Formats: sequence, structure tokens, C-alpha cells
Amino acid sequence: MQAALRRRFGGARWALRVPEGAPRPRCLGPGSAPAPRCWSCGSRLPGAEGLPHFCPGCRALQPPGPRPDLFRLMDCERSFRVDAQQLQRRFRSLQRALHPDRFGRRPPKEQHYSQQHSSLINKAYQTLLNPLSRGLYLLELNGVEPAQETDCDADSAFLMEIMEINEKLAEPKNEDILEEIETLIKVKQEELTKEVTAAFERDDLQEAKKLLAKMKYFSNLEDKLKNKKIPP
Repeated sequence: MQAALRRRFGGARWALRVPEGAPRPRCLGPGSAPAPRCWSCGSRLPGAEGLPHFCPGCRALQPPGPRPDLFRLMDCERSFRVDAQQLQRRFRSLQRALHPDRFGRRPPKEQHYSQQHSSLINKAYQTLLNPLSRGLYLLELNGVEPAQETDCDADSAFLMEIMEINEKLAEPKNEDILEEIETLIKVKQEELTKEVTAAFERDDLQEAKKLLAKMKYFSNLEDKLKNKKIPP
């Protein structure tokens, strides 16, 4: 049978040929994806993943990325140390450019994207401005489980201090005692912030996690104190 086929086709080798001028398929490497394109005009977009940007062709606002890096968005180094003034300048600059009020006469899709960007910028600013949320976000970026208050359960002296402050907050309202507690919490949070900074700078993520768990306790006490000071 094989000999008959060879005689019939003259032993020629057959192969698929691509016509001249036809586009050749591109081989995409593992995990690679086609370049993003503008939702409005289809133009190829620059590689600025996660950053707010406009189409270079039609100037349409593009949607935010699915998981933007908040440090990159706010033009900050990925570090626990943050320049609060620089962060505020970046926040104001982004809000001026992307606030929904600027897109009132644009297509509905752009209006929606501006709202998404504005919400994301607010979230990024608040997250990076506050030491506790900034530290928790850094842990998340480094693949460390979020800090829980139970992470410092072994520190009996610390837990006793928290319990004593809670007992004072449970007593009838006394302005002098509340002011004393407020000062104490502020001092403790400043001390812990310095310790967390040092832990991150020596790349001791587990120690940073324990310290952030303590900061969570004091953050909860701050909330209780604010509620206590609200007039009945």
C-alpha cells in the first residue's frame, strides 16, 4: 500500500505553505498577552499597567487596571517610609486630572472610568498615609498573611496594658482621664511606627507583622476613645 502511494505521488514530500504576503502567526511566550488597546478607537496603548492614562490616539480615558500597585499609582517607592507631603501633592494632581467633574460632557463609559479612578486614588491615598494600613498593605504585597490581634497574644505585659486602658474607657466619662488616654495612645503608636519602620528596613516581615498587630489594638482603642468623647 505504501509503495503504491509512493509511486502515485512520485515520492514527493508534502508540506503546508503560507502564501507570500500572508501575515505569519506570532508566537506568544508563556504568560504573555496581546498589547492592550483603547476601548474607544482601538489604538495600541503604552505599557503603563495600573497607571491612569489616556489613549494617545483619541485621548479617551482608559479604565484602571485590575490590581494596581498603590505605591506605583501614587508615585512612591515601595517602602514603609513615605513622604506625606509628596503623597499629598500626587493625590491632588491625580484628582485634578481625573475627578468626575471634569468628565461631565464625556461619553458615559469615560464618566464611569473617572469615578473608578477617583475612588481608587482616594483608597490609595488613605492606605499609604496611615502607618497601620500602609504596613498591612506592604505585608500583602510581600505575600505575608494579614496581621491579626492574636499575633501578639503571647505578650502578656502588652495585653495587660491594653486591658487596663479598656477598663479606664469603661468608667464614667472623665475629661482628664480621656485626655491622658489620648496622649498615651499617641505616644505608643509613634513608638510602634518607629519599630515597624526598622523591622521593614531589615526585611524582618514576621516582626513587622507582630508590631502591626499591636498597632491594631491601639487603633481599636482610638475608635473607642472617639466614641466616648461624642456628646450623648
